[in-house]
Amino acid sequence: MSAREREQRHDAGQDEALRSDTGASDSVSDRRRLFFALWPDEELRQVLARRICRHLPRRLGRPVPLAHLHLTLVFLGNVPAARMACILEAGSAVSAPPFELILDRLGHWPRPRVLWAGPRHTPAALFHLVGALRRALMPCALALDERPFQAHMTLLRKVARAPEPLAEIEDTTWPVQAFALIESLPAGGGVHYRPVRAWPLAESPEEGAEQGL
Repeated sequence: MSAREREQRHDAGQDEALRSDTGASDSVSDRRRLFFALWPDEELRQVLARRICRHLPRRLGRPVPLAHLHLTLVFLGNVPAARMACILEAGSAVSAPPFELILDRLGHWPRPRVLWAGPRHTPAALFHLVGALRRALMPCALALDERPFQAHMTLLRKVARAPEPLAEIEDTTWPVQAFALIESLPAGGGVHYRPVRAWPLAESPEEGAEQGL
């Protein structure tokens, strides 16, 4: 499944959450919609608002709420609540160093109709983190996609047609110090993203010794 297809599943999941909120389906009551993500702190969210979000055309699409901005690492989808323990153990098992991520370009995917911000060059440490998560999740028997990871932060949804050329954005450096497990919940005609747990990134003792730290 490509990054574009993951966005489509994300939108479909929002619709499903709305149906469950209105009582249209009881079959998802024992399931939780989850994903691992990089979750900005409040200071970074305000920087994103000033440098990127405020410069997007207002009528281009539906803005993602500032409090919901994130960068998905591994999308889990609707998973049985009974697998939560395994998923949390997987998060705790990951060992990866902190790194800097530079958001310096906009992109548009016509099929899922989203406008996103991402890095021109994805740091190797981010690929390492995604790979470590996927390996740690293997015992949980989840149906994870096998397509290459593409780092992106969705800014607008329902974008029928993006302006050409896409606007230039000011480089925003994100000092990534942690990753989180996020739950998507139905809320007031929309969805609410709730951080379930966060794990800090840290150099392993072996790496620190090799680097003289």
